[in-house]
Amino acid sequence: MKEQSRAEVFDDIWRQLDEGSISLGETVRQLRTRITGLTQADFARMCNISLRTLRQLEQDSGNPTLETVNSVLRAFGMQMGVVPLRRK
Repeated sequence: MKEQSRAEVFDDIWRQLDEGSISLGETVRQLRTRITGLTQADFARMCNISLRTLRQLEQDSGNPTLETVNSVLRAFGMQMGVVPLRRK
């Protein structure tokens, strides 16, 4: 199987987000594994959050603050934002 470029991985993740087929936690997990290749422990250290917080975020449990989510997304040049809902 051909290895995807960083841009292709981002495109794939954004497509899944646009379709509504992945959650915030799954997005973070995919970014961590597919872009950085880091373990949860190493990535949590890099983002200056606890391992428990990262695990909860990736499992869509807990109640992360916007600051926590942004500290994770910042590693990928992103932040949380307000977007219009898609009408069905």
